[in-house]
Amino acid sequence: MGSKQLLTRLSCSSVGCPSGRIWIRNPEKVTVETFVALLVGIGTILGGIATYTQFMIKHYLTELKPNGGSSIKDQVNRLEARVDTIIELLGK
Repeated sequence: MGSKQLLTRLSCSSVGCPSGRIWIRNPEKVTVETFVALLVGIGTILGGIATYTQFMIKHYLTELKPNGGSSIKDQVNRLEARVDTIIELLGK
């Protein structure tokens, strides 16, 4: 083979392959174990992103529920009551 690398052509029908083919360099080094490891790694990363997103959504939604004083909803309700009191005092 010399300095040239062995290339293998595989057909591809996915959207990510504009030419319709995938090129793999040195296919004798690509084993089922490495392919499975790649899929597990990608799945782990996507699962982590999904879990983090779910955690953040729950965290922000709890801020919008009244909980007795420390949430954003409680603070907005207190400010609204104060503004109503000020408007009543100015209206007299």
